[in-house]
Amino acid sequence: MHAGKFLSDASLHSWLNELAAKQTLLTPRREGDAIVFRPYDPSIPPELSRDATMPPKEPVFPACEVLARYNYAKNPDEPAQAGLTLQECIPPDVPTVVFGARPCGARGFTTFDRVYDTDNKCDPYYAARRACATYVTLACRDAGNTCFCHWVGSGPADAAGSDVLLTPVKDGFVAEAITEKGAALLDSKHLSAVGKRAKEAEAVKAKALAAMGPAPDLTGAPKALLAAFDDMDFWTGMSAKCISCGACTYLCPTCYCFNITDEMRGLGGARIRTWDNCMLYQYTQEASGHNPRPTKAHRLKNRVGHKFSYYPGIHGGVMACCGCGRCIKSCPAGVDIRQIVLAAIERAAAK
Repeated sequence: MHAGKFLSDASLHSWLNELAAKQTLLTPRREGDAIVFRPYDPSIPPELSRDATMPPKEPVFPACEVLARYNYAKNPDEPAQAGLTLQECIPPDVPTVVFGARPCGARGFTTFDRVYDTDNKCDPYYAARRACATYVTLACRDAGNTCFCHWVGSGPADAAGSDVLLTPVKDGFVAEAITEKGAALLDSKHLSAVGKRAKEAEAVKAKALAAMGPAPDLTGAPKALLAAFDDMDFWTGMSAKCISCGACTYLCPTCYCFNITDEMRGLGGARIRTWDNCMLYQYTQEASGHNPRPTKAHRLKNRVGHKFSYYPGIHGGVMACCGCGRCIKSCPAGVDIRQIVLAAIERAAAK
């Protein structure tokens, strides 16, 4: 971590203008009841009052992405034959800065990285976008009632996944460069020496974490969820309120499942990757019509089990959840993933 700098409230607008002149800049903007990331507009101040409704993952993992384009060309001498030309669509090298996400949203990329960008396997589309994206996150001064980042080994000022971490202090922010990409952004005349504000920033972080209260011990969650795997009465009860809308998955910073489809027009077409959703019936429906997860109870079991049992089992105990609480806050039926995990642990303890 590099030495911090001070960004005053008065200099924020100028600094954002400077960033926008050099690369694509996305900032949080209120649209109706939602806060979403949009291209920076100098006339619209960034909405920093609360976390964005959508996670900040789309610049790196788009909801819809063209992987390749192809065309068939008929052989005029042999009409039954056609040649195929294929063009891979690796994303262009366009630097993008995402400003104003909360640390939990950027931390979601640490979940992605273990799957899509490792020494053994690499998704070139994800890796290309990840390399071009720089995240400037804002540490939380207060936690919402759906926040539980400290349950999963994180916290309101967790810098994992961020390139720059801003901590709100009087009249501005203390800016800490977490990566070399982040340090380059802070090399600006609009930022000054941090001075005594560094201590104020640390006090803000400590107060925010303390206000969240003690976190329950989830070390037993992986085994407890596996122990409940075949108890469909348990999962039926946990999923009773669920309406299978899938909002929890679409809003999750750590969900990385996708589907691939081919869309053709005439003799040309595109191979497209889109977000998929394990809470939807079609996710596991086979061509025969059989579905190994026929009920919402089966699907919720998979979602919770993956985040708190299967993924940790593969990746050294790390939960595939950043504790942002979006799946709780935006669930129209009030399903709370925290209650499900705790209920599974209590069930195991009672056996």
